[in-house]
Amino acid sequence: MTQALLNYLDTHVEIIEKRLDQLVPIQKGDDKLLYLAARHALLGGGKRLRPILTLATAEMFGTHSCNDILDAACALEMVHTYSMIHDDLPCMDDDDYRRGQLTVHRQFDEGLAVLAGDYLLTYAFEILADLTTMDSIKKIKLISILSQRCGGKGMIGGQVMDLQFEGKTLQLSQLQMLHLKKTAALITASLEFGGIISDATSEQLKYLTTFGEKIGLTFQIVDDILDVTSSQMKHGRQTSSDILNNKSTYVTVLGMEKAKLYAQDCYAEALNILNHLDYDTTILKQLADFVIERNK
Repeated sequence: MTQALLNYLDTHVEIIEKRLDQLVPIQKGDDKLLYLAARHALLGGGKRLRPILTLATAEMFGTHSCNDILDAACALEMVHTYSMIHDDLPCMDDDDYRRGQLTVHRQFDEGLAVLAGDYLLTYAFEILADLTTMDSIKKIKLISILSQRCGGKGMIGGQVMDLQFEGKTLQLSQLQMLHLKKTAALITASLEFGGIISDATSEQLKYLTTFGEKIGLTFQIVDDILDVTSSQMKHGRQTSSDILNNKSTYVTVLGMEKAKLYAQDCYAEALNILNHLDYDTTILKQLADFVIERNK
């Protein structure tokens, strides 16, 4: 990872963290636990890859950052956080740690974890609806994309497949379909957000969508590899929940070495797609590097 990218990530993460803190402030009323639980997950660290992809895509098209763009990017991070809160629940993966700290249902309780996730999901749509400087057509497009990418045809549908496939040996094509929904859908939405905000053409959006899918798959393959090689660092325990729940992963389906090669193939396809965009795609390429080179 280059020093330029490290500086870029540090700067953008700081901006995103500050805005998330402002959007979900500490409350003093009878419902204060809801906001404490949401903040526990939302502000508990993380790569902020999805909002950064939105900001980087908008910047690539020459769209200057403003509060509305930042808020749209933060809405994506809220949806991502909601999905992790629910994914960690005992009825799902039953994880005790996330990002080095107790998961929400362990720090608080299961009921509050469900409600904190619900709150972040619904609040994300409120934020998009209330963007002040963006015209109504763009806001409707953003809301529509987020609904599709995190709904039954996207992330939630992928989670259902994940549950249904527990204990089953999957074909590579099934695993790809699962993770195009569960993992890649919201990453794809992040790129599409940047394109819509910047008035990208339908053809440009198509390339952004395909790039998002390839990077999303790369992210998941690397995640499966790290679950084997660095589970203690990622999950706070020696064995990941996917392994404990007998789920098929890219490592179990392909083997470690072929999984690494497949990640490289998806990464290379993603970079090739960017060549179709007549803009400076340096940052997006470097973010692709970040996805495949990460170690946690």
